[in-house]
Amino acid sequence: MFTRAYRLIRFSVTASILCVAGFVAVVLWDYYTAAPWTRNGQVRVQVANIAPRVSGQILTVPVHDNQQVHAGDVLYVIDPFDYQVALEKADADVNKAKADLDFRLNQARWRHAIPGTAVSQEEKTQYEALAQQARAIYNTALAQRKQAQINLDRTTVRSSIDGIITNLTMRPGDFASAGQVNIHVIDTNSFWVDGYFEEVKVHDLSIGDPVRMDLMGYHTPLYGHVSSITRGIASKNALTNTLGLPMVDPVYTWVRLAQRIPVRISLDTIPPDLNLAAGMTATVTVISEKGNRRRRSNEDAFQHLSDDLRHLFGYK
Repeated sequence: MFTRAYRLIRFSVTASILCVAGFVAVVLWDYYTAAPWTRNGQVRVQVANIAPRVSGQILTVPVHDNQQVHAGDVLYVIDPFDYQVALEKADADVNKAKADLDFRLNQARWRHAIPGTAVSQEEKTQYEALAQQARAIYNTALAQRKQAQINLDRTTVRSSIDGIITNLTMRPGDFASAGQVNIHVIDTNSFWVDGYFEEVKVHDLSIGDPVRMDLMGYHTPLYGHVSSITRGIASKNALTNTLGLPMVDPVYTWVRLAQRIPVRISLDTIPPDLNLAAGMTATVTVISEKGNRRRRSNEDAFQHLSDDLRHLFGYK
């Protein structure tokens, strides 16, 4: 009797353990496969790479690293002396060209006013041509003067967007070269999240799907929606060696890892107390309209499980 009760207890305990293990397995399988999600999410942002339009030594840098700036704010000032001299020279060239133009126009006007044959038609045409040449020289001087003024204005470098200065390393005395980026401004209105989904889960995504993002170290989730899905990633098999031959990576017969496809998530709102920074990591989960994790139907889940197993062991 005691032996029978002991066996019954052992059977009950074993059955309970198996039930709990099965329940845990089902819950874990549902969590990891019943909805498109990934832990591989990253916050990204657009950065304005600002370069001077003219060259020269930097005189002042009135901003500091991580400072909030607005479009039009002065970032730094380049020594304007050379460009001021160029503007003054352009002004002198304009005055000279204007005086010559007035003189040529008067000559042409006088020749044209003389009656009869005292002045030939050929001479009149010649002076009219000289007047037209003087006008062209005057217009060129005006354009050069405008360019000199623009160059002088460009010695004051301003922010092109509203944002935050990042990684500022310049200082007064540095030399700024035209066209070379030397200051960066983060566009604080351009944050988004890239979720790198496995290729077997991308088929369950659609543009506009609501998404929940859980940032590491921040307890309040962010919400957004799928705005685009990348249609191509780099392939090592597309590279060639020095001989122009394709370099093909070996494929493991039994194990084939799923590729990660970037999916861009637009943020609907950003909490004001969140110091969002590019590079932060996040768990990205597609949810239903009610805010719950979106689940597949049993038939779809079974089909995707079969696909996952085939991809895992390399079967087509």
